[in-house]
Amino acid sequence: MNMSKDPRKAAMAQIHIAKKQLGLDDDTYRQMLFSLTGKNSCAKMTISELRRVISHLKKCGFQNKTQTFGQRPNPGAGRRPLMSKVEALLADNGLHWNYAHSMARHMFKVEKVEWLAPDQLHKLVAALEINVRRQAAKQRESGDE
Repeated sequence: MNMSKDPRKAAMAQIHIAKKQLGLDDDTYRQMLFSLTGKNSCAKMTISELRRVISHLKKCGFQNKTQTFGQRPNPGAGRRPLMSKVEALLADNGLHWNYAHSMARHMFKVEKVEWLAPDQLHKLVAALEINVRRQAAKQRESGDE
């Protein structure tokens, strides 16, 4: 499965990058995981627990330099709040801006997100939110949450 479509895998990869960047030995790393979640392995964690670990690692100095979500489009002033919502949904789910551009092409036959009209941006945000709920339901069904 592509990591950009599986937020758990993307989060686990980010945690392992942080472990290396912060120079954590395995014992210290597992103790930190256990103190935050009651679990000593990322594989056993829910997405919310993984995000809690990432947040803690950022407080400890982790800077994720390798993760990029593409260049943020520069819409007109009236569309900036919606574009910020799109950006947040993409980032929270480990998705690249190209995913949003692809959705714009699929849904509206428009090549770039920044070219969408405000009503189209609303529909794109709704579609991204539906995708988030669908992914969460899949995780619950598979016993991950």
